[in-house]
Amino acid sequence: MTSETRLRTRSPEETREVGAAIARVLTPGDVVSLTGDLGAGKTNLVQGAARELGVEDPVGSPTFVLVREYRGALPIYHLDVYRLERIQEVLDLGFEDLLDPHGVIFIEWGGGIEGLLPASHLEVELLSLEGELDREVVVRARGPAWDARWPVLVGSLGTWRAA
Repeated sequence: MTSETRLRTRSPEETREVGAAIARVLTPGDVVSLTGDLGAGKTNLVQGAARELGVEDPVGSPTFVLVREYRGALPIYHLDVYRLERIQEVLDLGFEDLLDPHGVIFIEWGGGIEGLLPASHLEVELLSLEGELDREVVVRARGPAWDARWPVLVGSLGTWRAA
């Protein structure tokens, strides 16, 4: 099953609010793959999700450290695989260990490791639009684990639904 909804945000804070709305529906073991344009707000979305999940520490981009871990209501792992050139490099990071059944993982540039992602995951694509801060956010639910949660997620995201 793949379901999709399209949203529009007009500021980094609105992108964070979308992240918070997504976080309200996440459960332990969920994987969120983030794709889209460079600088479109992937880290902003994770910041909002982490805040919603009780993280009080600053949430930064994992671009140069590759993996950041945060503690909130549940463990949050934030990966960036942009600079990795081979799937083996992702595995060498301990990717399989990061698929914690008690935590949530956000993977920036997750489309590059599609084959490693579980069958059920959430994909969030962020695209820059004509306005300097305007973004299109495409949320796709993949796999049966999202069947029952999809309507709840779409309801949570209703504020930003694209016309």
